[in-house]
Amino acid sequence: MRLVFAAICIISTCCAASLHAQTVYHEMYRPQVHFSPREKWTNDPNGMVYYNGVYHLFFQYYPDSTVWGPMHWGHATSKDLVHWQQQPVALFPDSLGYIFSGSAVVDKNNTSGFGKNGQPPLVAIFTHHDPNGEKAGRNNFQNQSLAYSVDNGKTWTKYAGNPVLKNPGITDFRDPKVSWYEPEKKWIMTLATKDRITFYSSPDLKGWTKESEFGKELGAHGGVWECPDLFTLEDNGKKVWVLIVNLNPGGPNGGSATQYFMGDFNGNKFTPADSATRWLDYGPDEYAGITWSNTGNRKLFLGWMSNWQYANVVPTTTWRNAMTVPRELTIKQAGTSRYIASTPVAELNAIRLNPVAWQNIRVQNTFEVGTKASKIVLPGRLDLNLEKPNDFAVILANDAGEELEIGYDSKQQQYYIDRSRSGKVDFQKDFAGRAVAPRLRKTGSMDLKLVIDVSSVELFADDGITVMTSIFFPSKPFDHIRLRSPGGTTFKKILYTDYMGIW
Repeated sequence: MRLVFAAICIISTCCAASLHAQTVYHEMYRPQVHFSPREKWTNDPNGMVYYNGVYHLFFQYYPDSTVWGPMHWGHATSKDLVHWQQQPVALFPDSLGYIFSGSAVVDKNNTSGFGKNGQPPLVAIFTHHDPNGEKAGRNNFQNQSLAYSVDNGKTWTKYAGNPVLKNPGITDFRDPKVSWYEPEKKWIMTLATKDRITFYSSPDLKGWTKESEFGKELGAHGGVWECPDLFTLEDNGKKVWVLIVNLNPGGPNGGSATQYFMGDFNGNKFTPADSATRWLDYGPDEYAGITWSNTGNRKLFLGWMSNWQYANVVPTTTWRNAMTVPRELTIKQAGTSRYIASTPVAELNAIRLNPVAWQNIRVQNTFEVGTKASKIVLPGRLDLNLEKPNDFAVILANDAGEELEIGYDSKQQQYYIDRSRSGKVDFQKDFAGRAVAPRLRKTGSMDLKLVIDVSSVELFADDGITVMTSIFFPSKPFDHIRLRSPGGTTFKKILYTDYMGIW
């Protein structure tokens, strides 16, 4: 375990961070195992595509301020989903408007004709948002456009024929997620259209035909539907179609959140298996999540780690907002129901170090992870296994008396994250309080994985069926982790490992 002793200071990543606390990527609250831009504002992840051994992450970006403004596509790349290198801005606003959210694909068959010298193009499909049309009160100020790259995503050329899909008169007409539908050799665009999803098809990414609509009477509708995604997962050898729909507001704990549907897609319409509303993440701080394209059998998901209720006012300085850790999606069973499970990608294990484990620990009142004479330096990961869960909590604490409480309420069969005493909470009225999530796997042993960064925690419970994400802002770093169980709980295994910072 990485511990800080008064008499010893080993030159390490952690010590370097503490000695240079205000240098770039080591400012107060700067995530150390999550992507965030070098400076200024970010929101939705965009255009995520894997090509030639490189993961591309584009993101909604405003390079001139730490609050939302005219949207660009920022760009970062990684070879391991862990370490990220920010690249030059990929797409700038132009006469057609701001560059809103969208996706990117590898056009392997060069259906678009953008390829060059036998090299398939990368094609980005995004929403042009015309701010002048919005101010004028028009209902067609969002349209879909293309850009392409023939140098592995380094530079991008906007298509001269933009927009390729014009707005029929819907105020919210955005966030195209495009994928190849092999049975009919066509592209499918999954588009957010106010209170529903509209599917379009195209043979070449340039000319689009409407196929069908979904969802006006299904799912959560507390706010506008945004950032959809359509893909397949395997379930016992069978292909299941999954439709992700983000919405804002209307999440289970207020504000923005990610819901999903499972069913079938036949190239024309999506048919859900049932009418249940399911959440990919119950916490307050995962939104606009979508998956990478061109990753084969793996479905890799990334979300924006904030909430539109307060994203513009969180107390950071030179930058604002970050992404979740990348997550691998699978289908898991709980009782008679199927759910999408999320787990931190295995690549993160490469930066885990200094494991400390305890076996069969009975916690009666409080158990210190570490020792009382030493302090933990985040980021880190805590894994817990329990046979018979009673009420318990994981407490992140500092010497200022601030605490973040992550726990399980056995009576309510709920997980929760309580940040009411977590430090700075008064910058927005809805930030403080307790977020809850149901335990979907009602019986059997319990396992929890907590990915804990300096200003965020991601909870993956019961093989990742229940997930919660929450950000927090203590006045001093949290440097103690305690287990608390007033009624007594036996932990079959407790494992804590440090994370080596990615910067």
